[in-house]
Amino acid sequence: MLLRDHPLMSYKDIHNWPPPWIWVNGGETKRPIGEIGVLRRVELSKIEPPDRCFLHVDHEESSYLACLMFDDAAFCIQIAKLLTDYCNRPIAEIGSIDLSYTL
Repeated sequence: MLLRDHPLMSYKDIHNWPPPWIWVNGGETKRPIGEIGVLRRVELSKIEPPDRCFLHVDHEESSYLACLMFDDAAFCIQIAKLLTDYCNRPIAEIGSIDLSYTL
């Protein structure tokens, strides 16, 4: 089961991957959609329960931020830790991570 297809990659029955990207800085303000850019940093929410994490990506000379929200806080923590190991890798590659072991 790939990360992009995993049933726990959701919030209130809405699939959360790929997340919507919000322009932060750099080049021109664009609205990229899909598995874009290179993951630079992952931050787990400090608000309890930790049911969301923030992804920072670079894409075409601009920086973007996304928030992944989850129904399952334990799975969110697991994904945030996993994604931290994939910093400096393309988001499209990350979507292809095999998460079969989590089912």
